[in-house]
Amino acid sequence: MAKVPIYPGSSSFFPGDTPFGFYDNDIDFQQDADKVTEFVARRLGYPIMDVELQNVNFYTAFEEAITTYGNELYAYKVRENYLSIEGSSTGSNLNHQIITPNFANIVRYSEQYGEEGGTGGNVTWYTGSIMTKVNQQDYNLEEWADASASLATGDSIEIKRVFYGPNVPASARYLSPFDGFGFGGVAAAGFMGYGGEGGAGGYLMMPISFDMQKIQSIEFNDTIRRSQYSFELINNKLRIFPIPINDHKLFFQYIKLSERNNPISTSPTGSGNVTNVSNVPYSNPTYLEINSIGRSWIYEYTLALCKEMLGYIRGKYSTVPIPGDSVTLNQSELVTAATAEKNALIERLRSYFDETSRDKLMERRASETESRMKELASVPYPIYIG
Repeated sequence: MAKVPIYPGSSSFFPGDTPFGFYDNDIDFQQDADKVTEFVARRLGYPIMDVELQNVNFYTAFEEAITTYGNELYAYKVRENYLSIEGSSTGSNLNHQIITPNFANIVRYSEQYGEEGGTGGNVTWYTGSIMTKVNQQDYNLEEWADASASLATGDSIEIKRVFYGPNVPASARYLSPFDGFGFGGVAAAGFMGYGGEGGAGGYLMMPISFDMQKIQSIEFNDTIRRSQYSFELINNKLRIFPIPINDHKLFFQYIKLSERNNPISTSPTGSGNVTNVSNVPYSNPTYLEINSIGRSWIYEYTLALCKEMLGYIRGKYSTVPIPGDSVTLNQSELVTAATAEKNALIERLRSYFDETSRDKLMERRASETESRMKELASVPYPIYIG
């Protein structure tokens, strides 16, 4: 059997001894590398037992443990803040930035409701028009779209609003100087030049509810006693009421279905924006800035990694011959213990991060406030007699 290299009992770290060199120029990392090597070797039984690892193996495990700690930390930060981060620039490193929660993504989601209601959104509303014909009640707006809406192949439109009604709306007719209903202020408003627009004199000595009821009364009158202007729209097939008695232009607003169904946001644009968790601009942590809580976890994880490596090495030489006998090494015990320890450390770290999440901290603050109020309620109130 070939001679197996073992830990020599001391180490001296130099930049370049780790595979990636993420932390090689960090003074604290350089100082801790040899200390961690000695700590792990002793935990693995040295000097009572040989440890079949070299210094570079310890350094590699130390580097991996720090990187794993940073990965877990920043993965938690991404989960905590992704709604506020998505769409921001990838050009600024977020390691040392305080993320302020914002409504950017929430507003982006809610805009779609505004688009459906005609009060916002990011889908363009276009304006079109057709000429109504005398005695023609039905109009196919899909045919109009094919000819006039500049649609791509397979695209279609959806009508959002149809402007079809009396030439003068009820609100303007209410203020008309020629359609007074007994209240002289309205006629006076018309003569003063406010007719149809509603000036300051149009509500003299009357509550606003009076105006609303009169406007509604005019609309009900048109609906019940007269042939009210209305329309029916099914699958972009328009039917108008009453049947036109003259030719005139009818306007409507529509959207293109390809634009509404397009899931790609147009703002912000460019390759320099956060679009998924893989390009959120977090980098490896600075070892110098990791506190004692984090370093303690890193030391333990380094030990678990070295224990795993040692188990795989001893698995290659599971039985070592000695004069007159052989020795069986503890490969399986080392690998099993290392796997369990790594999983437990990861779960402990994630639980710790979850306990410091924004919602958990707010719950704790609310609980503290409630307890404080209960405690204050038990304090006797003094009675002052003057």
